[in-house]
This record gives sequence, structure tokens and C-alpha cells, in this order.
Amino acid sequence: MRTETLGAGVVKRATQLADGRDIIYYDDRDSTLGPDRAVDARTLDPRPDTATMRLDVLTGDWITVAANRQNRVMMPGADADPLAPQTPTNPSEVPSLYDVAVFENRSPAFGPALAEAIGAAPAASNPPRGLDDLAALGLGRTRTSVGRCEVVCFSPEHSGSFGTQSVTRARTVIEAWADRTAALSQLPGIEQVFPFENRGEAIGVTLPHPHGQLYAYPYVTPRTTRLLDAIDRTAPDLFARVLEFEQASERVVFRGEHWTAFVPFAARWPLEVHLTPHRHVPDFAATSEAERDELAPLYLRLLRGVDAMYDTPTPYIAAWHQAPVNVGRDTVRLHLQLTSPRRAADKLKFLAGSEAAMWAWAAEVTPEQGAARIREAIARAEEASA
Repeated sequence: MRTETLGAGVVKRATQLADGRDIIYYDDRDSTLGPDRAVDARTLDPRPDTATMRLDVLTGDWITVAANRQNRVMMPGADADPLAPQTPTNPSEVPSLYDVAVFENRSPAFGPALAEAIGAAPAASNPPRGLDDLAALGLGRTRTSVGRCEVVCFSPEHSGSFGTQSVTRARTVIEAWADRTAALSQLPGIEQVFPFENRGEAIGVTLPHPHGQLYAYPYVTPRTTRLLDAIDRTAPDLFARVLEFEQASERVVFRGEHWTAFVPFAARWPLEVHLTPHRHVPDFAATSEAERDELAPLYLRLLRGVDAMYDTPTPYIAAWHQAPVNVGRDTVRLHLQLTSPRRAADKLKFLAGSEAAMWAWAAEVTPEQGAARIREAIARAEEASA
């Protein structure tokens, strides 16, 4: 097991699962765990073949066809939780008790093959050949879906979310995001790294265990491609301009020394909040200790406020957008886009004809109203916990 001490006193312990997949433990600074971790003694089937990407020539988007994901586990009980520490009756994916654990997904949309062989990852037979290759249009174009998909377990508990963790645990997860962003960005053929958390069955979550994911893509995602185009059409300091514009508005949810949370001027979703650092940083790996230290309690404050809006937990997607690995490093700023389809206690916003088919959005809640609601909910949450 390879051991390393990271920022905030977090200890990283890296090893492998029985089928050769990487698993990394991140111990809290005040962890009660010892240095040893149980060995994965399972007998596992060989890993599935890497999926294939097909080009949609009408849009230029690459679509991954990953049939291995069709049979993944769906909302198991606590006694069959695949993200809990292994027990004699539950041969889960994590062999040992842990604080935070990160491991390669057994049913990935990207990988395990990479553009070149490295470690246990094989070389793909038909990998993308750079961004120019991916941008070329043509009928019937395919490439191997190289990359990496990782699961980030926030806790060994069976239920919860990022927002239910302690400040110390949140800080450990942030350190893990930074460490894995740096490592994944170095893998052959990786163009962008995306940390995110899906929360709630309404979003499509298949496991109730508190966890997120990391995707390392072999291309720059369509959303980020549109962002890069907007920067080219305006100014390289677009993020700084947006932040200054939002900080002067009534849409600010809260502001810290290093981060500001706001509902954006043109919010699409009934609940949408962005959280942006005050200085330009392309990704988590580039954030400072002070920025990570402040982010832990601020992010928890935001998530707990979102949950205080209604009597039941709010489904959401917490999407941490990072700059691509090889382009836009000086212009695309790390930022959170937290979105929820919940428009009332018992109502969800569904994307139907105009929005799903034509990408033409209509919002039911004004951004100014949305910001006021979130500020009030945060105040209620803090009053209840006082």
C-alpha cells in the first residue's frame, strides 16, 4: 500500500481491488482508523471490455454505448450495499472500514482502456487521436471510449449525502477531489475531469449510499465546448466579469472570503445555485489550502439550506465544472452548478418537448425569487442547528 500525507492532515493510502482496479483511501485528519486496510479476497469476473463511442454527425457530439451498465445494482438494501465496508455476508466493493474511499467503477462508461497502456489499464485499439480528430465530422465514425470512471464514497454509512457530513469529512472529500483531479488529468488521452454528486431517486440515483463520482473524459464535454465558444466571443476574463456582475445583484446567496454563492441571472432550473471562487483557478488541484478550508463549511451551509426548503430532502445534481486538461486553462474557472428539478414540495420540473428536444428553456421561478428562497432556507437551517 502506497501512503502519502496530503493537505489538511489527510492521509492517502492507495492499493488495488481483486481485479486490479485502483482503490484509494483518504483518512480524516482526526481519523480513528489504523494504517492497515483489509485485502480484497473476492474472486471477480474479468473487467468488461471498454465501451465504444459513436459520433452524432448532426451535432458533433460523441455518444458512448456502454451495454455493461445495463445490469448495475439498483437501490439495494443496507445488507447488500456495494459501497459499504465488506462483511462476511456482504462482499461489497470496499474491502475495509474507511473514512473516504475512491475506486474505479466496475461498470464504467469510460475505460478501463486508455490511449496508452499505464499500470493495469490496457491500451485501446482505436483511441481518439486528439481534439482535432474528435472534431472531424463524418458518417459512421467510432472511437474507443477511453477514460476513467471512479466512485467517491463520502462515508461508510448506508444513507446520507455530502450535506450530511461533518466539516472535517467534507474537507477530506475536497482533498480527494483535488488529488484525483491531478492524477486523472495525467492519464493518457484524458481531456477533462468532472467531479459530481447525484442526490435522490428523482435524479436517477441507483444507490442510497452517500457518494459522488469522478468522470475522466476523452473529449471536452459539449457543455464546456459551448462555454469556450462564449469566452471566445466575449472576453478571456468572462468569469471575473460574471462574478462581479452577480456580486452586485440581489441574487447573491452568501459570500465568503474566497467563494461566492449566487443564483445566476439566467437560471434554468427552479432551484439553481452557482458557487464560484474569487480568483481564477482552473480546477480543484489548483485551489489553495485556504480556499479548500473555507469551501468545506460553505458548501455544507449551501446544501443544508437547500434541504431546509422543504420537509423532505431535495434531489439535486451537484456539478463541479473544471477547465479542460489541455485547452482553456487560463479562461475556464472551477465552479459549482447545483441544480434541482424540484419546483414545489410535491412538484418536479420535467424536461419535455421544447426543452428536451430543442434545448429551449422556460423558467417558472425568477432567479431573484430563487435566491431569496434559498437565503431564507439557509437561515432556517442555521437557526434549527443553533
